[in-house]
Amino acid sequence: MEKVNLAAKFAHFKDHWSPKIIGELNGQHVKLVKLQGEFVWHKHDEEDELFLVCKGTLKMELRDKTILIEENEFLIVPKGIEHRPVADEEVWVMLFEPATTLNTGDAESGFTKRELDRI
Repeated sequence: MEKVNLAAKFAHFKDHWSPKIIGELNGQHVKLVKLQGEFVWHKHDEEDELFLVCKGTLKMELRDKTILIEENEFLIVPKGIEHRPVADEEVWVMLFEPATTLNTGDAESGFTKRELDRI
């Protein structure tokens, strides 16, 4: 058992849209990811996702509205809800989601990451 320093973990990588696993609990992965630009529209049929913004402002686009998530705020996207994360400037995010969650859900694209690095 060791404590985790988020700033130190974020310093380990520069790439965008490539989640890194930093921990596991009860079948869930704790991940860090840096976002910039627009992601793909997608949904997860079986998994909820929690997006905790550590740095910056994330826009979560839904089909009927956009939700701004500021630093130290989080949003839970329930399973089955189509969404698209958008970051006008670089945003640092911590994700909590089941270990089975594919980052692009039902949308296969160049953003799809089947194997994630652990840092």
